[in-house]
Amino acid sequence: MEKEFRIHSVKWLAVTAMFMALNVVMSSFGVPVPGGHLYLNDIIICTAAILLDPLAAFMVGGVGAFLGDFFFYPTPMFVSLVVHGLQAVVISLCTRKLGKKSRLSASIIGVALGAVIMVVGYSLGRAFIYSTPEYAILKLPYQILQAAVGAVAGVLLCYKCGLIRIFNRIMGSEKPEKKN
Repeated sequence: MEKEFRIHSVKWLAVTAMFMALNVVMSSFGVPVPGGHLYLNDIIICTAAILLDPLAAFMVGGVGAFLGDFFFYPTPMFVSLVVHGLQAVVISLCTRKLGKKSRLSASIIGVALGAVIMVVGYSLGRAFIYSTPEYAILKLPYQILQAAVGAVAGVLLCYKCGLIRIFNRIMGSEKPEKKN
């Protein structure tokens, strides 16, 4: 596995802040679908959690979603902090700890677990906040769709589009190629 860049370095702080800002922006509007909205901030959360360490992943997922809700729709902001924060930490830990042989497989396991955490967490959070399990059940298909889109898009961006390779090169985590 590649060498992690130093936590609390200027690069670490800048990248974490950039992903947090993207999360705030993506959680501020939704794509209209019949019966509700589909929010695309899970794409940012999954992508950042695959790329970053667990602390930065929590900052992006939990704090970023909290701020997005705080600015635009404050009712579920604490649910977002806990659920998206836990989702991001689990994805990041799976990618790093299970990825000894295949980081892609570890990331897929991580985003699958993260999707379950997000769906269950938001369903329980909605049932608690709005005091009605019916509302949570009504929104369940949108939560599943949001989690699936985020998980698939995050893995595709990192591995198929080469974002992980670009990220490692920029952060200095990749070994330089030898010149002949």
